Order: sequence, then C-alpha cells, then structure tokens
Amino acid sequence: MNYCSNCGAGVVVRIPDGEHLPRHVCPVCGTVHYENPKLVVGCVPVDEQGRILVCKRAIEPRYGFWTLPAGFMENNETLQQAAAREAYEEALADVEIGSLLAVVHVLHAQQVHVFFRARLRSPNIGAGPESLDVKLVEQAEIPWSDMAFASVEFALKHFLEDRSAGKEGYYFAEFDRRRS
Repeated sequence: MNYCSNCGAGVVVRIPDGEHLPRHVCPVCGTVHYENPKLVVGCVPVDEQGRILVCKRAIEPRYGFWTLPAGFMENNETLQQAAAREAYEEALADVEIGSLLAVVHVLHAQQVHVFFRARLRSPNIGAGPESLDVKLVEQAEIPWSDMAFASVEFALKHFLEDRSAGKEGYYFAEFDRRRS
C-alpha cells in the first residue's frame, strides 16, 4: 500500500499506539489500514447417487487443475451463502448447504478456507466462467494427482472418511507452505 484510501496521502509503516504489529498508517489523517486474511468458502456437493461435484479451474492459480467449487466471500453474505453462490458461479449448481466440514488456515496466502457439506438440489450442472469443465465423480474417480489445492484435498479426505464412518465431524488444519 502506498497511499491512504481515506485522504490520498502517502502512508508509512509503523506500529500504531496501543498495537503490537506494524501497519500502514496515514501520517496526515491518522487512518490505520489493516490487512487481514481473506475468507475462501466452498463446499463438497453430492448428488443423489453419492457422486461428488468437482471443477477444473479456468483461472490462475492452478489453471487446469481440479478443485471443489469455492472462492472468495463477498461482503453482506454469510459463509453458507458464499458457498452456495460459488457452487453456482463455478458449476451452475443449485446446492443446499449442510454442516461445516473443514476450516483450513492457509497462512502463506493470508487466507482461511472454509468448506461445508452440500447436496445438489438438481442434476443440472455446467461449467461457469471460472471452470474449464465440471463433472460428478465416484470416490474412485477423484483426480487426486491433479488437485489444485492442499486445502481441497484435506476437506475431501475428511468428507470421505466421515461418509464411510457414517458421521459428520469438523476438522481444522494449518498450512504454512506453498504447494509445489
């Protein structure tokens, strides 16, 4: 950040009074500009046969790799609304959001990824503008070697373990390295 979004003056980096971390501060108007983690919200949509909806990414990062429908949360929406919106935007999928599945702290990217279980309300799906392809897969067909993100693998593995055990737990993880 170079300029204050409040008054346009150049900002400096310093520790504001009463705080413990360096922040971008405007020396003219005194505005402290906080940088906080972004929320990425998604779901594991399942159809009536138990198949899982996956999306092939049409955008960077990880163009051409498979993922679950997920994306950045917008202002004025709940986590569940964000997960449902992302499923529609990426896969034209109408989903009913279920229970919390996983919260993954992706420290190197300053993000928190939140995943829910979901049920497809309709068999109609299709590739949205951020997807090259979408498909429903059986557990044995999940493209593990072409998964885009470790957080998606974490959520999917716990989803499958829970489904096999007939339970619905919730899981937390912390990743502090980039995927190679």
